Amino acid sequence: MDLKIIDYGAGNIKSIQFAFQRLGIDAILSSNPEDIISAEKVVFPGVGEASSAMKKLKDSGLDKVIPQLTQPVLGICLGMQLMCNHSEEGNTQGLGIFDVYVKKFNNDVKVPQMGWNVITNLKSELFESINEGDYMYLVHSYYAEICPEAIATTDYQIEYASALQKENFYGVQFHPEKSGLIGEQLLKNFINL
Repeated sequence: MDLKIIDYGAGNIKSIQFAFQRLGIDAILSSNPEDIISAEKVVFPGVGEASSAMKKLKDSGLDKVIPQLTQPVLGICLGMQLMCNHSEEGNTQGLGIFDVYVKKFNNDVKVPQMGWNVITNLKSELFESINEGDYMYLVHSYYAEICPEAIATTDYQIEYASALQKENFYGVQFHPEKSGLIGEQLLKNFINL
């Protein structure tokens, strides 16, 4: 399996790499557009602040490469948010893969949401052998609004899209690499797409 993890200086990429290693997959870190375009599967991670992460993508030209990919692509956390139209974080224009806006949680809840929460309304082969109400691990202050591309939702005072899909592009707000056996199952499902 030729699986590349996009390395653009804004991701918790080692833990994702180790998670695939536990599944017997040697995922390669790369910022080389040719490597990423030729890969069988691509993971687009992200941890940090949206506008600075987007600047790193633009500086490397990956902002043009990622939306053109035709193989299965999995955006994780900030990676998923950057695949959306726009984020309130730093007033950031995203890649526009998902036609949805990313907003900040209001001050009625503890921000960031940090810890385990349930996923519901599961609608994709990405959730094969994962059940309604299973728990995933989340750390985020911004969320994608409910939209037609939502394939899972989570409730944190408001219901939001915790996973998105459009064609070959998948995005998850939670961290499968930190979500135990359920997260491992999701990564297996991505490998099997």
